[in-house]
Amino acid sequence: MKNLFVALAVALASVLGGCGPFWVNPYITVQQSHLNWVEIHYYNLNRQPVRRIAVLLTGSGHVELRKGTSELVSNDFAKRSESGEWRDIKTQRVSVDPQHINDIFQNLVNHGLLDREKNFKRSKKSEFDRFIAVKANISSYTYSETDNIFEVDPDLAEQLLDVIREFDNPTLR
Repeated sequence: MKNLFVALAVALASVLGGCGPFWVNPYITVQQSHLNWVEIHYYNLNRQPVRRIAVLLTGSGHVELRKGTSELVSNDFAKRSESGEWRDIKTQRVSVDPQHINDIFQNLVNHGLLDREKNFKRSKKSEFDRFIAVKANISSYTYSETDNIFEVDPDLAEQLLDVIREFDNPTLR
């Protein structure tokens, strides 16, 4: 009888162990993993044609920087090949210490990258000269929104720009 009670308690604990609060703390300690990645897309809308920069960072230390005016910078499935900017794309790939990439991921998490419950302070500006968006998978937490981060979270937007500046030597204009 005692073994039956223990078995039921263990079964109940395992069933209820999967249940948790609806809110999960997004300010986690990032564990180094090759499965972590962050992709940042930046557009400078001041110039025509629009200047684009995309940076992909992976937990294994691979960084890919793409820039130019081609839609291919931010969309691998772009179809407007007749566009004059179609061929204006430069790609640079570098390998970085995975610990450094993990530190970048941790900094972004500390600035609220994964915080979906955050009360964003919307900017009072009606138009933006710059657009920045981010997609991420960090320690099995995902973020993928198309909102302009400059509009919804200016502090996080500046952190994302710093990441771009780290891998793109010329200044962003």
